Amino acid sequence: MNDVLISNARILTMTGESSSDLGALGSADVLIQNGSIVAIGQDIESHQAQPFDAAGRVLMPAFVDCHTHACWAGSRLAEWEQKLRGTSYLDLLAAGGGIMSTVRAVRETSREDLRDALLYRLDKMKQTGTLTAEVKSGYGLSTHDEIKMLEAISEASCAWPGTAVPTACIGHAKDPAISDFVSYTINETLPEITKNFPGITIDAYCEKGSWTLDETLRLFDAAQTAGHPIRVHADQFNDLGMIPAAIERGYMSVDHLEATAPEHLALLAKSACFGVMLPICGLHLDNRFADGRGFLDAGGKLAIASNYNPGSAPCFSMPMVVATSVRNLDLLPSEAMIAATRTPAQLLGLTDRGTIAVGQRADLILLDMTDDRELAFEFGANPVLGVWAAGRRVV
Repeated sequence: MNDVLISNARILTMTGESSSDLGALGSADVLIQNGSIVAIGQDIESHQAQPFDAAGRVLMPAFVDCHTHACWAGSRLAEWEQKLRGTSYLDLLAAGGGIMSTVRAVRETSREDLRDALLYRLDKMKQTGTLTAEVKSGYGLSTHDEIKMLEAISEASCAWPGTAVPTACIGHAKDPAISDFVSYTINETLPEITKNFPGITIDAYCEKGSWTLDETLRLFDAAQTAGHPIRVHADQFNDLGMIPAAIERGYMSVDHLEATAPEHLALLAKSACFGVMLPICGLHLDNRFADGRGFLDAGGKLAIASNYNPGSAPCFSMPMVVATSVRNLDLLPSEAMIAATRTPAQLLGLTDRGTIAVGQRADLILLDMTDDRELAFEFGANPVLGVWAAGRRVV
């Protein structure tokens, strides 16, 4: 590892005590040794470290994108045109499109090609400042193809300078060609996931036209018994009552929340469960957005993420997620930045990133700006000037 001394930066440590305190340090330095941060302050000297003058620009932790479906094959551009003509997302799903069209493409694609396609997308994410990305399976649905996807994600993570965290989203949709798909998933796919990826997080899509509340809870009860943490897609279009169950059963997060009833959002905010909001979906699909302001004001643990996928959120840029969250979730720029770094790292259980502090992994990004509010104010271009992955400059 190269030792690096980044000097004269506006450092956003993200170590403040509130959801809006960036812990900013003006004109400060960061010393990196062996991939970790070893000193933060002013006038740090090191004769061995490679110097880098930030010239007053903003230095902050790299983005942690905690909800993506970045591993896929095929294209849904034709379906997008149908949507533009008025076909709804749930109607596309009911007609065998949406998720199932991607499932068919993934099943026809080799593990190696899935890995290479994911690496290409991860590199695009890296260019815009993301160095940690949760990546879900869920476009395989069959036992064989779910395992294939998780293997591709794991292989891509090993070849990428950042970190790809795999999640087994085995309840993403129902394959109509498999009789009693719910029982098949619980009795056949889940045991194989447990055998090959013990302790991996299990996820499902609880929504009309996909998995019902009772079916989702059946899967999750079996997964928790087998030692798996749980995350869940819920309340994207309809509030089916998942949040009270998620709190009672100790799930890690509830993701989407666009259609959540106010009383359920208040319950989630008072619990230990994270709320993950995905504003690109609203931007791309139907202008429906979750109540980020209400959730934070009620004390909720809020993370924002891209939901990068081939259908409902074709966006890999966390700077765009920040800008959209400020406009449509009613967040302050500082709140959006914390929800894109420190909080999602906590959700993923990665205590070595998401903040700039001594002992942390040196996953850092330099913005081409001296005022951090510009990250949310400007949009449409890439604001990231430099990226260091474990202390090595990769952009």
